[in-house]
This record gives sequence, C-alpha cells and structure tokens, in this order.
Amino acid sequence: MIEIMIVDDHPVVRRGLREILNGERDIRVTAEADTAEEALSLARDRHFDAVVLDLILPNRSGFDLLQDLHHEYPEIPVLIMSVHPEEQFAARVLKAGASGYLMKDSAPEELVRAVRKIHAGGHYISLSFAEKLARDLGEGIDHPPHEKLSHREFQILQMIARGRTIKGIAETLYISEKTVSTYRHRILQKLNFQTNAEIITYALREGLLQ
Repeated sequence: MIEIMIVDDHPVVRRGLREILNGERDIRVTAEADTAEEALSLARDRHFDAVVLDLILPNRSGFDLLQDLHHEYPEIPVLIMSVHPEEQFAARVLKAGASGYLMKDSAPEELVRAVRKIHAGGHYISLSFAEKLARDLGEGIDHPPHEKLSHREFQILQMIARGRTIKGIAETLYISEKTVSTYRHRILQKLNFQTNAEIITYALREGLLQ
C-alpha cells in the first residue's frame, strides 16, 4: 500500500485528491496538512511513501517545505501539484528535489499515474512539458533571465512585483529588512535592472504573477 500525505490549504482540494487516490486499491491517503509546519511535524512522527504538495501555503511556502523534506527525508518522493504553468516552476522544483510536477487541472488518472511513478523511484512531468524540454535542448534555446535567480530571489521578485514593501516582505518571510534589501540588490544585478518598476514590468510581461 502506498501511504500518502496531502499538503494543501484548501479543504475542497484535499477532499478531491483524497477521493481520487483512495479510489485505488494500492493507494491510501493517511494524513493531510494545510501548513508547512503541520506537514513537517507529521513527517517527523509518521511514515509516508510519498507526499502530494501544493506550492502555495500560508506562512511558509510549499517550496520551503519541499527543501525541508528533501533535506530531512530525501527518500520520500514529493509530487508538486500547482496552478502555475510547468514552464514557470517545474524545472525549479525538480532541481530542488521534487520527484514530479503536475498541474491541478490534470485528469484524475494522471495524478494516480504520477503517484505510482514517483513511488517506484521515477520522476513525473507531463508529456507535453517533456517534449518542450527536449525541443529546447535540441534547438539550443536560451532560457529567460529570471531562471538565473535562486528560489528565494525569485520569490522576492514576485512579491516586489505585487507591490509589497521591503518591510512587508521581511515580515512574511521571517527575515530582516536588510536581508530583503540584499536579495533585491542581487535581483537587480542578475536581471540588469535599476528600479522596482522594471521588475514589475518584467514580471507582468513574463507571466510570473499568475
């Protein structure tokens, strides 16, 4: 039996995922969490064969939780389920240790297929995204500048683009305002920008705020 923990802050989403997975004879959802803190606590107390994780969580992000799980329990495969397009986040989370990436509008059978594949030690991305990666490699396509950013830099870029202040970002991420300013400086350097207005324009143009 493949024992699963679902981490998502929307009860309706968790219920839908639970019903899909529990409908299979070899899969059982044995725990649910709606925050990164609760999920990490459960992982430390109980055994799971895989985790289905949303990127957007209150307080600490799903990406932060992914990094914690990968550091403490690298043997537990994590399937990211997100509303964000694969082109924006799939490569980033796979590099951070995720075993798969699936859009939330995927068919139920694709979710089941993904869970079984990561449990067996494989990696899962959609066929269309796999073909895109192969095509990009074959054609030597340049990647967009924001892919040079670390996860934290990318996270802060999004928050700046949404109009958040340095103080607001610091409070949300539980880091100092000085640290946020340092990240902002790195973002500007890596993207060759001078102002927040350029960050906002770039994020909107690249669809990074969806």
